[in-house]
Amino acid sequence: MACRKKAKDPKELDEIQKRILKALAEFTEPAGCKEIAEKAGLPTPKVTGKLRGLKNRGFVESPVKGKYVITAEGKSLI
Repeated sequence: MACRKKAKDPKELDEIQKRILKALAEFTEPAGCKEIAEKAGLPTPKVTGKLRGLKNRGFVESPVKGKYVITAEGKSLI
């Protein structure tokens, strides 16, 4: 029998994802990757990659191309 990788809890976030959500929660309007990275103290490329996953999971949305906001579900995780 093959070993199976334990499924990750869909609500589980890594430290970088948490920092991104916390930073996004502080903005009053949609923010770009560079702004989020500066507020979270992270490199922009890392934020860009993580935002894609957060968006796919419904924790952030992009109401304007290249700008992001945290969703109610994302807020419930921080």
